[in-house]
Amino acid sequence: MALDVPYRSIPDMFLKRVAATPDNHAFAHPAPDDSGPIWLTWEQVGHRAKAVAAGLHGLGVGQEDPVAILANTRLDWVIADFGIMCAGGATTTVYPTTEPEEAAYIVADSGSRVLFAENPAQAAKIAGTELPALTHVVLFDGAADPAAAVPQLTLAELEEQGTRALAAEPGLIERLVAGIGPDHLATLIYTSGTTGRPKGVELLHGGWCWEGVAQDDVGLLRDDDLQYLWLPLSHSFGKTLLCGATHVGLPTYVDGRVEKLVDLLGVIRPTLMCGAPRVFEKIYNKVVTTALAGGGAKAKIFAWGVGVGQARVAIEQAGRPVPAGLRLKYALAEKLVFSKLQARLGGRIRVLVSGAAPLSKEIASFFAAANLPISEGYGLTETSAGNFVNPPAGLRIGTVGRAMGDLECRIDTDGEILVRGRPVMRGYHNLPEDTAAAFTDDGFFRTGDIGSLDEDGYLRITDRKKDLVKTSGGKYIAPSHIEGMFKALCPYTSQAIVIGQARNYCTMLVSLDPDAIAGWAAGGPLEGRGYAEIVASDEARLMVEEYVAQLNAKLNRWETIKKVAVLPRDLTIEHGEMTPSLKIKRRGVEGNFAAEIEKMYAGTLAEL
Repeated sequence: MALDVPYRSIPDMFLKRVAATPDNHAFAHPAPDDSGPIWLTWEQVGHRAKAVAAGLHGLGVGQEDPVAILANTRLDWVIADFGIMCAGGATTTVYPTTEPEEAAYIVADSGSRVLFAENPAQAAKIAGTELPALTHVVLFDGAADPAAAVPQLTLAELEEQGTRALAAEPGLIERLVAGIGPDHLATLIYTSGTTGRPKGVELLHGGWCWEGVAQDDVGLLRDDDLQYLWLPLSHSFGKTLLCGATHVGLPTYVDGRVEKLVDLLGVIRPTLMCGAPRVFEKIYNKVVTTALAGGGAKAKIFAWGVGVGQARVAIEQAGRPVPAGLRLKYALAEKLVFSKLQARLGGRIRVLVSGAAPLSKEIASFFAAANLPISEGYGLTETSAGNFVNPPAGLRIGTVGRAMGDLECRIDTDGEILVRGRPVMRGYHNLPEDTAAAFTDDGFFRTGDIGSLDEDGYLRITDRKKDLVKTSGGKYIAPSHIEGMFKALCPYTSQAIVIGQARNYCTMLVSLDPDAIAGWAAGGPLEGRGYAEIVASDEARLMVEEYVAQLNAKLNRWETIKKVAVLPRDLTIEHGEMTPSLKIKRRGVEGNFAAEIEKMYAGTLAEL
């Protein structure tokens, strides 16, 4: 049945939300001393966004004109985004970690008329670049440079200009919004990409409005929730959550300081948080390594509690009632073991959602055992991020849930997942050949992912089509599955990358979590040593190899890891090894650590 979407555009949805609940909490930003959130009502957000829209209109921004945002996740990002779209423009997103050359490329390729930059340092990324379409730069922080090649003004000055324009024409924004329809361009989001130059994905208002309604339809969001939004708003995952929050009227605390996340969860006390798997992996690592470091009775109680919790989860996943005896044991396990983890996350979590990359089944099972179930979802930038999700009331661990709304899905003959529906992109910006190649003749988008649908419509992702490894012996291997298993086994892991394409056996690169490995070294001969010295030690290598042996016991013979290299540092965005949404860029990793890889293949082993 078709999903009923009662909006023409994002600004239509936004203005209706402002009118419906003007005095309700909308978005919050952190207090200067991090003592708690400072809230704005929907009316206050609406007032600021309209002022920004009127200011942009005065700068010449018209319908579907791209306007770029180069900043971290913060309330000003949200205000600017709503303002751009209320003016009729299309938000072009640029990650704040983007290098100057690529940032300038995105601003140029999109044809952005205005750039919102977080501060002068971000604005400087486009300095010296020929950008004929760019007329103004707006700064969130810092003073405008009167000598800048492209005229600058502050966000406050833009809002002041817009406020004066609205005084002269009070109905300006409503007039502009009335001319925006579902088929108009809303956003240009450049794929961070695991290879090659980023491509601008053209996403329409109708698809984003569909996303907001579909999230509500599946029971993911409620107006009595409190969301902690830290995800990059430059990424489609963050954008789709803004649409859901606007449709539902969901109060949302906005704070992109990832390093503050764990500490502030206890202050903000959200009921809803979405994240990439790496965040949940870090929490898992911290909990497990702390328990192991305690040793003795503490470690035994922890292991007992996890065992009880996982037994309960296994029975629930099988669709059977939990026996009374196990329920009593679980109540004790929750009190002794899991209550501490629940408190660490604020003590009120109703829903956790994971997306942007695969979540290990073992880690998902651990969180479910702790009564903190993670609803894993699936989607791509090209499909507005949200396509499949596990409903909170029907979680199936190991799957990414069912199709949202009226999205169509089928599995191609080679196992590739194909989707069709309103959230799918119009195309790649100025790339007609790439656009044509991305679709089947009957209009299904080729996701590039391999998967299967069960009888109830739950989707299971096997791997990326292009990431499947084929050994020289002709065996296909799914790296992400093996990597996820290892991360769950070894709580000191940050990243694991399986190598094996056209090789006669599989190897693995492993980077260790700096916090976890420091805890592991405490009390031993490596205590107080630097990260590089710890990970280079024989002790660390032997520890990792022991976990690899446990991994190999769970794998088919041709999948087993014959050698492992512990990397001297963690993978980073800056070194070109990860995307800003924390996905591994395999080509970048293999290039940067080519010497370590070749060393593992020195000599010979029997062909698989």
